[in-house]
Amino acid sequence: MGHKVHPVGFRLVVNRDWRARWYAGKNYTRFWLGDVKLRMVVEDNCAGGAVSRVDIERSGDEVGVTLYSARPGILIGRQGQNVEALKSELEKASGDKIRLTIKEVEHPETEAALIARNIAGRLEERIPFRRAMRQAAFRTMQAGARGVKIMCKGRLGGLEIARTETVRQGQMPLHKLRANIDYGVAEAHTLMGLVGIKVWVYKGDIMPEMKEKHATAETSEVSQGA
Repeated sequence: MGHKVHPVGFRLVVNRDWRARWYAGKNYTRFWLGDVKLRMVVEDNCAGGAVSRVDIERSGDEVGVTLYSARPGILIGRQGQNVEALKSELEKASGDKIRLTIKEVEHPETEAALIARNIAGRLEERIPFRRAMRQAAFRTMQAGARGVKIMCKGRLGGLEIARTETVRQGQMPLHKLRANIDYGVAEAHTLMGLVGIKVWVYKGDIMPEMKEKHATAETSEVSQGA
């Protein structure tokens, strides 16, 4: 049995931040269910917007929702009609005042969630899974990623027994805390059943600030000046 850890949760505080930023005492259950409803509304209404991440922040009676999209124009719509409709749906689901912000993703080819959804869509179009995985990995490496790993599980190729296929290119140091690794999952609803897709993208290392060295250097300078 393998002991697997979520790549994002494993690196929280080190080089990743929470995707839900709020504090609650007795209202924890209500806030958590509210976040789940908001994410479900975004997933149902923003299928064509290529949303890679949803950040939620609560301050007072207002809920801030930030969408990172590779196609912000589709989410905004003509004269902001789609934004207003999405905002009303979010307020109806949560019951709170929503502050909606849409940010553009600079490099969608290196976003794990978008890669997984792209592969899922191609599998639903009956594209051979090996071709879809290899082409996605090639485009990710061409976009500047240092490594990519794609895993598909299910009745691949129409076989009766489910199996796992994996494609790796470049480096994938999952054990390093300073490694900037993006992780995304998706599901492909094919005629032969459900196929799960997992994607890991290695974008390089994020070196933490050496606060202790700076502190010791400052104390030594003070002692020398005294």
